[in-house]
Amino acid sequence: MTVQGRILERILKLPPAVTRRVEVTKDLQIPARDGVELLADLHAPRGVQDAPTMLVRTPYGRDGALSRLISRAMAERGYKVLIAAARGTNGSGGTFDPLVDERADGLATLDWLEKQPWHNGKVVLFGASYLGYVQFAMAPDAGDRITAMMPMVGSSDFHRIWYPGGTFALGGLLAWTTRIITAERHGSLRADLGEMIGDKRARKAMGQQPLRETDRLATGREVGFYQDWLINTEPDGAYWTKRGHRDRVGEITAPVLLFSGWQDIILPGVLDDYAAMRAAGRDPYLTVGPWLHADFKQAAVAFTEAHAWFQAHLNGDRGKLRELPVRLYVEEAREWRDYPSYPPPGVVNQTCYLRPGGGLSPELAGSPDPAQDTIGRYRYDPANPTPDFGGPLLDPRTGGRKDQASRENRPDVLVCTGDALVQPLEVIGPVSADIKLRTSTGHADVFVRLCDVDERGRSVNVCDGIQRITPEEFPAGDDGIRAVPVTLCATAYRFKPGHRLRLQVCGSSFPRFARNTGTGEPLATATGLVPIDYEILSGSAITISVL
Repeated sequence: MTVQGRILERILKLPPAVTRRVEVTKDLQIPARDGVELLADLHAPRGVQDAPTMLVRTPYGRDGALSRLISRAMAERGYKVLIAAARGTNGSGGTFDPLVDERADGLATLDWLEKQPWHNGKVVLFGASYLGYVQFAMAPDAGDRITAMMPMVGSSDFHRIWYPGGTFALGGLLAWTTRIITAERHGSLRADLGEMIGDKRARKAMGQQPLRETDRLATGREVGFYQDWLINTEPDGAYWTKRGHRDRVGEITAPVLLFSGWQDIILPGVLDDYAAMRAAGRDPYLTVGPWLHADFKQAAVAFTEAHAWFQAHLNGDRGKLRELPVRLYVEEAREWRDYPSYPPPGVVNQTCYLRPGGGLSPELAGSPDPAQDTIGRYRYDPANPTPDFGGPLLDPRTGGRKDQASRENRPDVLVCTGDALVQPLEVIGPVSADIKLRTSTGHADVFVRLCDVDERGRSVNVCDGIQRITPEEFPAGDDGIRAVPVTLCATAYRFKPGHRLRLQVCGSSFPRFARNTGTGEPLATATGLVPIDYEILSGSAITISVL
């Protein structure tokens, strides 16, 4: 047994290994359909007869931390693990253009794999984040050539993730761009380290305007795909139509286990994929736990579920699967629950209204005419944008559930709090808000966060969302009022007796989302910064899914 094997088995609580001997064959050459040569490493378990192949395609390096983790853990459990470097990365030919070539290169890799004398004809797909996207890119065309797949914290379409509510996910995208360029220049180990401790140059660059210069400030050069993201913002444009696969997920015939976390930045996309597959008559499994996107704590559950999922479909033993397909972790109840579908049957909507003086109540108070009652006012200054703290961030040090005192004490955050609960309240499923407001400019953002306030007054975030306002999409009425719907991330959370629901409303959560400059200038080139005055009005409300 290797030291690495012992550590993995203990930390991840893995099922017993079937072998401790793994043979590695490096730099296997895979021809892409356009003649480009892709490289892959094969990790084969010695002494295991007729082992199935686990295909992992990655832009993060064949020797990156995630690749090493998957290859060792899964090879010791009886899989031939093929770690294939995406085009333009880690020795593979061509140029890496995110999301573009994964369908064609994935299918070419499958073509090559099926010709290898060591391949037994059974293929499973596994991997997290971008490694999940590549599965969706190839699976609709692969048909029954794929035995089963588990796209972990990954989605078929990244537009909604990268432009939430019409904003731009600056913090995550610039950090990811920096990671890719660091790996290109210095190798996977340096890139992995930078992701764990954060890149100071990237963080500093996020505060600069215009955004088209932030990639150069973070990496030392202009990055073509990052510049494309700043320009091609529309979901129905040719750029994103070419890179999205949600309209095809219903064509996937392989069994699919979707896996995410309540604080995962990709969760909205995962739940969209689940809904699309269900609408197409498919029966995907879904697991959502108490994790962020890049959270090592999810690995133990992920690897255990992946192994059980794959073994059930490789060996035809569905008895290894859980009885119900949806498994959700209910935060603060601290328990896993299984359901036949998501949202769970029996969920009902409950609406709570913001009240003048900072209240939150199931009853609409004041005049039915929102123009007559002001809930609160605040000024958002893009030169000093409301900072993010907590929530679905890439950095586990600042993401997740955090004490919200530093945000709620700012003058640019409106806080409304409900009465203490007499009974526990379980919110499981979608959460949304409808905000009625006036703004001093036609261009603004509305960020809404649901929080849990305990008996001591400590407020922690539960879920949140943002919506960008433009005069075209949200025209003001004659009275200057706009009605703005805000989709918050879904959740599964128990509010305990004695706790109170709280809603934050503000103009930004920076640098997670690019600041709204207030000018209406294009995202890439905006330089002006205009403060925005907000007046939040009666009739504003949050709607939660209560079980």
